Amino acid sequence: MVDAAAADWQANHKIERFWQKDPSLWTRDDEQKWMGWIDIIERQQKNLGTFAELGGDVESSDFTSALLLGMGGSSLCPEVLGKTFGPQAGFPELHIVDSTDPAYIMSVCNEVNLAETLVIVASKSGTTLEPNILKQFFFAEVTRAVGEDEAGRRFIAITDPGSKMEQVAKEDGFRNIFYGDPQIGGRYSALSDFGVVAATVAGLDVEKALDEAAKAVAAAKQPVQSNPGVQLGLLLGTANNAGRDKVTIFTSPEISDLGAWLEQLMAESTGKQGKGITPVDREAIGPPEVYGKDRVFAYVKFAGAAPSDLDAKAKALEAAGHPVAYFEVSNLYEIFGQFFTWEMATAVAGSVMGINPFNQPDVEAAKVETRNLTAQYEKTGKLPERQPFLEDAGTKLYATDAYAARLNAAAPSATLAGILRAHLDQLRAGDYFATLAFLPMFSENEAAIQEFRLKVRDRKRVATCLGFGPRFLHSTGQDYKGGPNTGVFLQITADHAEDLGIPGQGYSFGVVIDAQAAGDLAVLEARGRRALRVHLGADVAAGLKTLGAAVTSALG
Repeated sequence: MVDAAAADWQANHKIERFWQKDPSLWTRDDEQKWMGWIDIIERQQKNLGTFAELGGDVESSDFTSALLLGMGGSSLCPEVLGKTFGPQAGFPELHIVDSTDPAYIMSVCNEVNLAETLVIVASKSGTTLEPNILKQFFFAEVTRAVGEDEAGRRFIAITDPGSKMEQVAKEDGFRNIFYGDPQIGGRYSALSDFGVVAATVAGLDVEKALDEAAKAVAAAKQPVQSNPGVQLGLLLGTANNAGRDKVTIFTSPEISDLGAWLEQLMAESTGKQGKGITPVDREAIGPPEVYGKDRVFAYVKFAGAAPSDLDAKAKALEAAGHPVAYFEVSNLYEIFGQFFTWEMATAVAGSVMGINPFNQPDVEAAKVETRNLTAQYEKTGKLPERQPFLEDAGTKLYATDAYAARLNAAAPSATLAGILRAHLDQLRAGDYFATLAFLPMFSENEAAIQEFRLKVRDRKRVATCLGFGPRFLHSTGQDYKGGPNTGVFLQITADHAEDLGIPGQGYSFGVVIDAQAAGDLAVLEARGRRALRVHLGADVAAGLKTLGAAVTSALG
C-alpha cells in the first residue's frame, strides 16, 4: 500500500502541489491559509541579525534562569531544546512552565532566583488561559523581587500580531515582543519565533540550527524515493488506513524529549472525524509479543548515544512484522531538521487519511467547559460537586451513571481493585489505555504511573499513553476526543496540600486545574468515551502507591 501511495504522489505531482500549498491535497478547507511553516526557515535566516542582537542582550544581562510560560505548540519545542541541549555557558538555564498545578508552580519558584530570571510569555492567540494567568502570577512575583520599575524589563512576549498579549506586553513595558506568523498553527511553529527565540535565549547557535532545518527543507522537495518526510508520511497514513493507528516513538536517551513534541504534532493534526494517529511516547520498548497489530514504530537514534540494546529491540520488532521507521541524528542540531521532516510527514499523512491536518476542532470543547466552571466558581465560590459512586482505600471513584453501573456489574468486588479490573477488562485488541494525570509533573509521580502503565501494556497487549494535565489538553487531548473511540481512560486527580492565588482573579491555580480536569472528563463522557476518574487525597505519593497496587491486583 505504501508503494501504491508513493506511485500516486509521484504520478500526480503531489510534492510540487504541496509546495504550491494546494488545498485539494486535503479537504479544500482553506488548508493553504495554515501553511506558512513550509517557508519559515528561509524567512528566519533573513532575521539572523535580530536573533544575534537578542542573544547578545541576554548573554550580557547575567540572567541565571529563563522561564517560558506557554502551552502546547508554544512550549513543547522549547522544552525539547532545553532538555536536549542543557544549559549553555553564559546563558540562562531554560525552564518550561506549562502546568496550572500549584505544587508544580511552587517548585519552579523554589528552583530559580526570580531576581535573576528572564520570563518568556509565549501565546499565539494571547487569549489562552494558562499563559495569561501564569503571566499574572509571575509578573507579581518578579515585581516583588526586582521592583515595579524593573519588572517589565524581565519579560519577553512571543505572540501573533494584534493579540491581547501584544497589548499587555506594551502596557507592562516588556523587554521585547517577537511575533508569530498567523498562517502557522501552534504545533507547526517550532521553527518560527516560538522555537527560535527560545533557542536564542538558551544560547544555542541559531544560524547552525536553521542551516540544519534548511537541509530538511531541501530534502522535502526531492522525488518520493529521496524524500524522507514524504516517505514517512505515506507510511503513517497508509498504515493508519489499514488499522495500524498507534505510532510508538522511541529514541536514544540523549534526545528522549523529542517524543513530547511529536505527540502533539501527530495527535492534534490527525485526531478528528473519528480518525487519528495515536502517538505513544515514553512507553519503554518491550519484546514483540507484547504488541498487537495496531502499531507502527519510529526509532530516532542519536549517533553519539551510549551503547544500548535499542538497535536490537528495533530489529526484533521489524523481524516480527511490525513497520519500523528509522532516523539517525548525527549531531544534536539535526533535531531542527527533524522538526521540519516530521511536520512534512504529518501533513502528508493527513492527505492520505483524507483529513485537514491543520485544524483542531475538539480542543476548544474542554476549554469551554473550563471557562464555564471557573465562571461558576467566581459567582458561587465553589465548583460543582459530583458524588463518587465508590469510596475505598482513601480514594473516590467517579464515572457517568451508566458507566458506573456497567463497572459495578462487572467488578468482582466493590473495591478500588475490583472496579479497576472491570475498567481494564473493557480493553480489546486495537484499543489503548491512557492515564490522564492532573497532578504535579514530578519525576516521582511519573515513575509511579509508568510502573503500572507498563503492566497494563504487558498484560493486555494494548498501547498505553500517559499525559499530565493540563498540558495534554493542548496536545493528545484532540485525538482522545476527536479520534476513534478506542481509548479506555483513567483520570487521576488529587486534593491540593497547598494552593496559590492568581493576582487579579477570583480563583486560585488549584481551582483552575480542578476545573480543567472536570471539564476534560465531561467532554470525554459526552463523546461516549470509557472514562473512570480516581481521586486521591492530599498525599499524592501515598495515593499513587495505593492506585498502583490496585492496578497490579486488578490485572491478576
